[in-house]
Amino acid sequence: MWERSLVLSAPGKVILHGEHAVVHGKVALAVALDLRTFLRLRPCAEGKVCVRLPGVGVVRSWDTSSLQALRRGVAADFDESKSPSVEQLHTLKEFAGIAAGASAPESLATLAFLYMCLAISAKYGDVPNVDILVWSELPTGAGLGSSAAYAVCLAAALLTACRAISCPLKEGESTARWTEEELTLINSWAFQGERVIHGNPSGVDNAVGTWGGALRYQSGKITPLKRVPMLRILLTNTKVPRSTKVLVAGVKEKILKFPAIMNPVLDSIDAISQECQSVLEAMPANPSPEYYPVLEELFDINQHHLNVIGVGHPSLDRLCQVTASHGLHSKMTGAGGGGCGITLLRPDTSPLATEAAKRDLCACGFECWETNIGAPGVTLHSSSSLNAEVLHALSES
Repeated sequence: MWERSLVLSAPGKVILHGEHAVVHGKVALAVALDLRTFLRLRPCAEGKVCVRLPGVGVVRSWDTSSLQALRRGVAADFDESKSPSVEQLHTLKEFAGIAAGASAPESLATLAFLYMCLAISAKYGDVPNVDILVWSELPTGAGLGSSAAYAVCLAAALLTACRAISCPLKEGESTARWTEEELTLINSWAFQGERVIHGNPSGVDNAVGTWGGALRYQSGKITPLKRVPMLRILLTNTKVPRSTKVLVAGVKEKILKFPAIMNPVLDSIDAISQECQSVLEAMPANPSPEYYPVLEELFDINQHHLNVIGVGHPSLDRLCQVTASHGLHSKMTGAGGGGCGITLLRPDTSPLATEAAKRDLCACGFECWETNIGAPGVTLHSSSSLNAEVLHALSES
């Protein structure tokens, strides 16, 4: 029986450099975004498992006895190294009343919860009597790793409740993190949750959610950067919908049509990622303004390259123009064609300039957040370390 009440969180992610080029074997840099998904874990009534996801309208509860029976019926050797099978997911969908081809966020989030709850408890003991509430600062479907932050939080909470990992938060501490070995286990299970949601994810988003900081990704290999400072940014969502699949196909078509023109552009994006990695690893924890001109220039060059390969959009051009009028440098992040952009804020950027830029971006119909990149990965929190908004969201019962 799980007796404690815990709160934990995981960050979102943005691609700093290398989007699209990474599909063609080049380096990409992914960084943890300090807009976080929070999970409250507490004991549930005897014999019950409850999950509430107010952001996607999910309120579900099951008897632990029916979940134990379902687990026996699925009859597979659940393991963090094995992909969820089509048959397992079909059985879980039937149990939860989810239509066969359902792709709505609430269906996938429920399915991921069920799979991870059964798989983790199968390996480490009984289905725990837990009440889980998840609330997020991240918008969904914006390419900011919201599903991975959810999967990382679920993995950490369920592994803790099943006592597969420790509970490192001591009395009087505001936050705590797990050991490297425990983080590796959290990441492995979070990846399975991402597989339930996305089918064939790269593993980058859950790795960023688990370890935080910044990661280098190339041809399936994920390497954490040695150390990265926290950098202030504006994150702007243009709210222009786009299809990643269509944009990726468009880039491929351009490369096939003009290989001698396009391949050097991809090589240049690769060099930008590598140069940015060198700069970040050389920066101290609280960098002074002289480190920023090179980062700003890399933003500008990469933004032009992304327009050249055909993934720009008038909304992103507008974002860059608006922030440039305030002396700030921006680039798209992720798939492009709309979606989100990031703007670097130097340590000496005045609060007035930041507020003016935010006001002008919101006047374009965009949504804007002032936040950090290079944020910590999955973290346990004491109540005293949480802000009023998070506490209020997690107190809804």
